[in-house]
Amino acid sequence: MPTLDELYRIDNFNDTFALGHYARVMDALERRTGHMVAFKVLRPEHLTADGEMRWEYKAFANEADLLMKLSGSPHVVDLVDCGYLEAPGEVPHGGEIVSFHLDVLGFIQSLSEFAARGWRPYLALQNLPRAHNLLYLMKPNQAGARWRLPSEEGLALALQFAEVMRYAHQKNIVYMDHKLEHVYWDGSQLRIIDLNSSRLLDGSPAASSQFFRLDIHNLCVGILYPIFTGLSPQKSALRPQPGNITEAESRYRDITALDFGVEPSLSSALKELLNRGAAVQIESIDEFIASLQQVATLHGWDFPSFYTSPASRDARTQMRAGVTRLRRGQSELREARDLFREAAIQDGITEDLEAELRRLVKAVNAMLNDRVIP
Repeated sequence: MPTLDELYRIDNFNDTFALGHYARVMDALERRTGHMVAFKVLRPEHLTADGEMRWEYKAFANEADLLMKLSGSPHVVDLVDCGYLEAPGEVPHGGEIVSFHLDVLGFIQSLSEFAARGWRPYLALQNLPRAHNLLYLMKPNQAGARWRLPSEEGLALALQFAEVMRYAHQKNIVYMDHKLEHVYWDGSQLRIIDLNSSRLLDGSPAASSQFFRLDIHNLCVGILYPIFTGLSPQKSALRPQPGNITEAESRYRDITALDFGVEPSLSSALKELLNRGAAVQIESIDEFIASLQQVATLHGWDFPSFYTSPASRDARTQMRAGVTRLRRGQSELREARDLFREAAIQDGITEDLEAELRRLVKAVNAMLNDRVIP
């Protein structure tokens, strides 16, 4: 039986900006393929001395199962491997490991056996860049700062997320755990992580319909409101949201109306749609997508069922080109700042040169703090 160190090189934590409740996540090298992965392992405090499985232990099986069921979506993070490891400690090293690769059924069937041994479950997942995580990008680094996605990108993200939910709802799966730390966005492509609090429904159609409406509510409140305003739905600065199953389902339950006063220029039609979602007045994901497409036509998008004026279509083309240049410009500003910063700490430079370099670093940081795009 191989050891953990033979299959994986465990590196640094990559979850420090938004700690999860039931697992820690580390960067790791998967030695069999040579690829970097996100290595997700049960926190040691959720093990029990008698081998009884808490929900946190079972959540690994639930997540692996749902990841495989949704693997046909290009927007859901890829599962690379699953298994159990003997190594103790928050950062595991040494000890034996049993890898099931993508044999999720075998992994689930072995849950009780390895719980009784006191081994911890792990998942190896596609490693997504931290710089694409929306909480990491949008969380203010100083008081009074607030960023939002341009409406063009926000609509693209919303439509992609809604398609993920349509795919999931067709399989009777609800995502539920909508929060920015689970969303990765590079300006054009959405990726979603963490299905440990998601649910495969097995109740009546009426009960399922209620969960589908709640899933849409959570999307509007927990994801779309923050990306269009830069605020949490609790009307405060963005911060990580609580993470267990009960909190995932009740996190936004009391929020039935959204305040867009901070963004008065936001499309009235978009604000009305998100408030309908917050009020749990949207019956299905298909209804939500149709309404979202109708809003998008007001921003120059083309859909067969709705009319878009030629002028709006042309203006959107120009806007998309402009947003692309903004992203490129912000990236080059960061590169310039880093060059100034590295130069300023070199030994042997004059005080005059160091002072000028530090002035430039401060000025560029001020520009980045007042940036247009998170």
